[in-house]
Amino acid sequence: MADDGSKQSTNVWPLPKFYFQVKWDSAVLSFEEVSGLDVEAQPIEYRHGDSPVFSPIKMPGLKKYGNVTMKKGVFKSDNKFWDWFNQIKMNTVKRIPVTISLLDEEGKPTMVWTLTNAWPTKITGTDLKAEGNEAAVETIEVAHEGLTIANG
Repeated sequence: MADDGSKQSTNVWPLPKFYFQVKWDSAVLSFEEVSGLDVEAQPIEYRHGDSPVFSPIKMPGLKKYGNVTMKKGVFKSDNKFWDWFNQIKMNTVKRIPVTISLLDEEGKPTMVWTLTNAWPTKITGTDLKAEGNEAAVETIEVAHEGLTIANG
C-alpha cells in the first residue's frame, strides 16, 4: 500500500516561504515580497606587537542590520507608505515595530522576525508601461535598529 504521509515526521520538509504576514504596529498589510532580513557581526582585526603569528586575529564587533525591502500592489486610495514617509521632519520620524511572520498551513506563525524602531528610508513607485501586463507594484525600504527572531 502506498504511503499517505500521515506517519511522516514534521521536520522532514523545510517550510514554504509563500505564506507570510506583515504587521505594522497593529495594522496587517499584504505584501508580495519581503527581503533583507539579515544581520552581520562586523569583524574587528587586531594584532599585538609580540605575536608570533604574522597576521591579525579577528574578533566579532558591532552588529549591523541591513534595510528591509517590501513590495506590495498599488490600490486605489492606499497611501500608507507615503503618509508614513511624509512624517519625516528634520531628524524625527515615527518609528514603529514591524513584525514579519512565516505562517504554516493553518495560518499560525512558525517563524517571526521583529524589526525594532523601523522607519522608511526609500519609496519606489511603480513603473508604467503602455504595453505591460503586470500589476502595479510599489516598494518601501525601511531601516531599523534591531532584528529578533522567534520560532512559533
